[in-house]
Amino acid sequence: MDSETSELGLALAHLRGADPVLARVIDQHAGFDPRGWLRELPVMGSFGALIFMVTGQQLSVRSAASILGRIRDLFGGQLPSPAALLAADPADLLTTGLSRRKVATLRAVAEQYADGSLSDDMLRAMSDQEILDRLTTISGIGPWTVHGMLIVALDRADVVLPGDLALRKAIQRAYQLSHLPSQQEVLQIAEPWRPYRSLATAYLFQVALDDPGTPLPEKQQQ
Repeated sequence: MDSETSELGLALAHLRGADPVLARVIDQHAGFDPRGWLRELPVMGSFGALIFMVTGQQLSVRSAASILGRIRDLFGGQLPSPAALLAADPADLLTTGLSRRKVATLRAVAEQYADGSLSDDMLRAMSDQEILDRLTTISGIGPWTVHGMLIVALDRADVVLPGDLALRKAIQRAYQLSHLPSQQEVLQIAEPWRPYRSLATAYLFQVALDDPGTPLPEKQQQ
């Protein structure tokens, strides 16, 4: 058994013991690969992951994937570097389906990477909360965007996305709630999952995909 498999086993054992509802979800998804969906995406550093997450704000998964594909086409089949994005005509970025606000956000992020104010190495040395505090100073970057980047690019283990509509609906279904949980309720439910909230969240996203009655996350938090 390799170390990654062993660590996953320990994390699943913790989650099963911490939350009986989550234990049932895990058992119902035997063989589920919690990071399988990431293997379908291009390898991304923090800047690429921020492009991915900003693109997905307030959009369905399908719409976001289409726009991301057009962004890659615009830059020769790959996500742009900060310098390449800044060199591009904003009008060309708009043709991909990005809104003017998102183009402005991505350019603001790219400027900070280009001038050295941000970097992968810098972010990797920071705590989750420090990264959240730092990136949300940029207009158009909110907690949902940062939390997604933490999972996609930095593989942080203890991240939950309380503002994600699909996750909230999955929790409503799994926990048989009579109402859509608020962000605060999501955080309260997720508290026993520490320090493996990212893994628990991945399983609950799978619940959302299992249920055809659960809509795609059309209205996300930044």
